[in-house]
Amino acid sequence: MSVIIAIDIGGTQLRVAVYPKDSTDPITIQRAPTHGMEDGAYDRLTALIDSVWPKEPVDAISVAAPGPLNPYLGIIIETPNIPAWKNYPLAKMLTERYHVPTFLGNDANLAALGEWKYGAGVGHHDLVYLTISTGLGGAAISNDVLVEGCRGMATELGHVTVLPGGPVCSCGVRGHLEAVAAGPAIAKYVSEKVAEGRASSLQGATKLSAREVADAAKAGDELAREAFARAGAFIGQATADFLHIFNPSIVIFGGGVSLSGDLIMTPIQESMRKNVMDPSYLDGLKIATAKLGDDAGLLGSLAQAHVRLARH
Repeated sequence: MSVIIAIDIGGTQLRVAVYPKDSTDPITIQRAPTHGMEDGAYDRLTALIDSVWPKEPVDAISVAAPGPLNPYLGIIIETPNIPAWKNYPLAKMLTERYHVPTFLGNDANLAALGEWKYGAGVGHHDLVYLTISTGLGGAAISNDVLVEGCRGMATELGHVTVLPGGPVCSCGVRGHLEAVAAGPAIAKYVSEKVAEGRASSLQGATKLSAREVADAAKAGDELAREAFARAGAFIGQATADFLHIFNPSIVIFGGGVSLSGDLIMTPIQESMRKNVMDPSYLDGLKIATAKLGDDAGLLGSLAQAHVRLARH
């Protein structure tokens, strides 16, 4: 029996799993803190890989990492959680160390690939995936192929401009979808309105989170509900554009904010219907929530390995 080693490089955790080639049930999973602002992230990663290295033949190592990155060259161009990894040839380094093929992919792209192969997108050939959490990422699959672009940096769906001149995004550009609709943007909107004198049960809260805003909204707080309605309207506006570009049969929403249910999904769908150029784009369109949860990175890496190995 041969195996695949799947890796998920997260902001707080490194996770490494060993999967049988024909199964999504891992033989083992090990975790370690990323500590990306400290030296030695690569050594921590290889120590984790060494700790799970199996006796069985390894067909490939497959890595999900935050972008931007070049999956064709296996280079991390830049990743916010590990500043030292700039133009970092991670795939080449792992291949040379372990003598097996190593594949590298953007974490949002691979989450979409995992949902397509193992999760909510099974049976669909054209898919759009959006993850709404601390950031806002996205990906698309067209005719069973992940859309990656000439350098593998396509479908940064959270970095489309929806509010020109709006708040500064994490990338430094104003008015991107992430800057007005990700979890921190929802919390920031409430904090700003409270500072302006709006009434809210969240008055006096420090370091407000989107989860706290969701709890307040479910308890009837009008400002909290307004914050989710606003974010959902922007996401729906952008999603209508994605329908025009990709014409998917399913749109999958993942990430912590999507778990707030109707608070976010109702305004998303209302805005999507309002902004779509023709109702035929909505005919038969399925709206779903992601199924893979915390395993999206690992199972996305596993899916990437299968896709890339099949090409060779």
